[in-house]
Amino acid sequence: MPKTPSPCIDVCKFKRGGHCIGCSMTKEQKSMFKSLKKEKHQHAFIDMLVSQQAHLGKFGHWSDAYRAKCRKKGAPNPLEALTSGEV
Repeated sequence: MPKTPSPCIDVCKFKRGGHCIGCSMTKEQKSMFKSLKKEKHQHAFIDMLVSQQAHLGKFGHWSDAYRAKCRKKGAPNPLEALTSGEV
């Protein structure tokens, strides 16, 4: 089974108070995600990121781009678990 892809959608422009305009992560958060080995920790991180985006606003395009990235890599989409309440 393919591993959970990074929430990064390859925009990587850090404005908005140090948050990427594509995925809303800071450089520190990007490094942190790479260090997470357990799938449940990665999914919890993505859940936190979705909440962060809702708080910061203007990141509505991210979920569609991340779904496409997961589909392209053949990986399960952690966002689907969030919407179904499995996480």
